[in-house]
Amino acid sequence: MYDMSKRITTIAFILILIGGAYVVGYVRGTENFSIQAASANLINRESTENGLGEIDFAPFWKTWAVLNEKFVPSSTSTDELVTDDKKIWGAIEGLTNSFGDPYTTFLPPQESKAFEENISGNFEGVGIEVSMRDGVITVISPLKGMPAEVAGIKAGDKIVGIDGESTGQMNIDDAIAKIRGPKGTSVSFTIIRDDVGEPLEISVKRDTIDIPTINTRLVGENENVFVIELYNFSGASANLFKDALREFAESGRTKLIIDLRGNPGGFLEAATDIASWFLPQGKTVVIEDFAGKEENKAYRSKGYGVFESGYDIAVLVNGGSASASEILAGALRDHGKAILVGEQTFGKGSVQELIHITPETSLKVTVARWLTPNGVSISAEGLAPDYEIPLTQEDFDAGRDPQLDKAIEVLFEM
Repeated sequence: MYDMSKRITTIAFILILIGGAYVVGYVRGTENFSIQAASANLINRESTENGLGEIDFAPFWKTWAVLNEKFVPSSTSTDELVTDDKKIWGAIEGLTNSFGDPYTTFLPPQESKAFEENISGNFEGVGIEVSMRDGVITVISPLKGMPAEVAGIKAGDKIVGIDGESTGQMNIDDAIAKIRGPKGTSVSFTIIRDDVGEPLEISVKRDTIDIPTINTRLVGENENVFVIELYNFSGASANLFKDALREFAESGRTKLIIDLRGNPGGFLEAATDIASWFLPQGKTVVIEDFAGKEENKAYRSKGYGVFESGYDIAVLVNGGSASASEILAGALRDHGKAILVGEQTFGKGSVQELIHITPETSLKVTVARWLTPNGVSISAEGLAPDYEIPLTQEDFDAGRDPQLDKAIEVLFEM
């Protein structure tokens, strides 16, 4: 299990898990009362005492009473009872959706359990990270070697259908719930890809998702450039990266490429720890901007300092580089430690907390946004590379990597 006190940054596992309470407990405590003005006034007084102002709950309770008294299912095929719990969860979902933020969602019991299994790494599915972009469920990155990548799903693909159902009204968690499923079963995606004229239908067989973390290799003439490919910022990433850096130092090379392409992010602590190998102690890695609701917080380098000077560094990024990847890349560039090569990053720069509303339900809520040390909002448009180099399907099919080639070229011009 992840350390539940840590703040993390990505779409499916980028959160702080903390305990909490909410008005649900109070509302459920009033279920046995008749829906009278006295009940509404009691809640109004509670709201005022909590600094929420004079909120009139009378319309809510009147709607509750009318539905309980008059509702008859329009179809005779089902007379399933709508439980009070289900009504409460639906009301909270409506309240949550009114904020218009795709990352702020209420998770009823089944969805809450599935979400916590997902972030703990114990899940079966297809191995993709998704987010919401311009109202469309969009692939941040297929995880390396996992079923989605093998089937041909790519970063930037827009998922407009899952098993024939439109995703137009789905939030992120709805989509994830439909994508996940037992090993050996299949899920079908309807995909829109920018460089393909017609929608694509891609079927993927689910499997146990074993998330890879890191790989190292030597490239260039005479293998004179050391490459660290980092696939995520998990709880183990910082230590694995330290081992890779030890391997780099022992290799005698002075040119380093950190490949963050397709890395959807993860723990903030991992990004801060990795940045600390390259930045002096106290230098800002990222700023947490609370939009005036509380004082901004700067996360700073721990100052390991081993690779502060004497090394040339390039960071490879693309549209699948998100969240913690953008934090690390932005910090190294803003402090003049690295240049960025590749394509525009995804732009996932918001911070979520997962707050338990009841023991079985939770609220995932956006609480802040990330700024680079120079104050650039990651959420705005992501990070533009210093050297914009596309990687086409033709390049991929031919086994070419012009982004890596450009990074090697630039390193020997530094």
